[in-house]
Amino acid sequence: MKIHCLGINHNTAGVALRESLAFNPHQLNAALARLGCGQGAGWDAIRECVILSTCNRVEIYAVAEKPIFDVLAAFLAEIRSVPESEFEGATYRLLDAEASAHLLRVAAGLDSQVLGEPQILGQVAEAYSTARRHDTAGKILSRLFQTAIRAGKRTRTETKLGHNPGSIASVAVRLIARSIPDLRSARILVIGAGEMAELAVEAIRKRGATAFTVANRTEAGARALAGRWNGTAAALESLPELLVSADVVISSTGAPHTIISRDQIETALAKRPDRPLVLMDIAMPRDVEPGVDDLANVQRFDLDSLAAALETSLARREAEIPAVEAILAEEAAAFADYLVTLDVVPIIVAMRRQADAIREAELEKALRRMPELAPEDLEQLDRLTRSIVKKLLHQPTIHLRSVAGRSDAADYAGAARRLFGLD
Repeated sequence: MKIHCLGINHNTAGVALRESLAFNPHQLNAALARLGCGQGAGWDAIRECVILSTCNRVEIYAVAEKPIFDVLAAFLAEIRSVPESEFEGATYRLLDAEASAHLLRVAAGLDSQVLGEPQILGQVAEAYSTARRHDTAGKILSRLFQTAIRAGKRTRTETKLGHNPGSIASVAVRLIARSIPDLRSARILVIGAGEMAELAVEAIRKRGATAFTVANRTEAGARALAGRWNGTAAALESLPELLVSADVVISSTGAPHTIISRDQIETALAKRPDRPLVLMDIAMPRDVEPGVDDLANVQRFDLDSLAAALETSLARREAEIPAVEAILAEEAAAFADYLVTLDVVPIIVAMRRQADAIREAELEKALRRMPELAPEDLEQLDRLTRSIVKKLLHQPTIHLRSVAGRSDAADYAGAARRLFGLD
């Protein structure tokens, strides 16, 4: 079986392409449901599948008997209604050990836009959990994602990569502070009430902001987040009025389309012509229409803008990379050992089944010639033949298990399969 990773991320594609391929929770569930039902030409070649979709990446992890990157690209194109020609040059295609190593780096935070980003581990765990609910993560991807999650947890407990790691939200607020140094007197509007919005609120509060409002699709969600940080809550329907009063807008919703248009911003600016407006869009897909960029007194930032916002703690966290990579090497080796046992264990099971089938057939023929045997004699013969089979297979079994972690284990498994006629 081959392990695949087909993906794009912040290193290979801009935010516009990433958002066109991103999955919101509903789209992700629908895609995995279709895959589980085998709906799609050639999709039956995909034996296992996990989709990881975040603000910075879309990655499909899959298991198949042979390389099927073309099938995965076609799957992504059909599910997201994006022609392959638009993303094929921006994808990376990783196979087997490279795919496994990449996921471990992702879970550890080494492949994030913000080194050591804490949110990615939870996103990896959620992607795996979603695939499990749809029964698309089998034994290979289950073991791989469990290994990656364990590696991510070890990184956070055994190294300092996670110390003051920052996040997309905290870097975004740092960027805002460059435009508006005095956040204490700024009126801030936070749109959305999810994890990223909470991190943004936490970051602005740490910088002294007190006047902020949370607007959300459900007012209950807005009240819950605002209440935790002594802010005010509002319904998303009041967005036009909120834009008039805001100095800063931080938007992070899960909406499948933009929720702030150029027309809305123009209308708001007309009522506050002398006050600048900073728009920080950290949603995927984007919440703010890019067409606002040419409006006077408007600054718009998005996820691509954060790439240049370097953190002062970056050098200290970079120093932790060798320690993190040592952990990942250990976990990768353990996963490789597990994969090798997949070659050996089925052979051992097949040998035992074959031998027991022969034993039962021969014992049955012998007993037909000895109909007068008492029940206790029949039981003794059964135990005797089981013991003979067990002893005959003992040494081959021990030897196969002993080579399970070696690079030539597949060769031993193949030889055993041929010697015992298991093909």
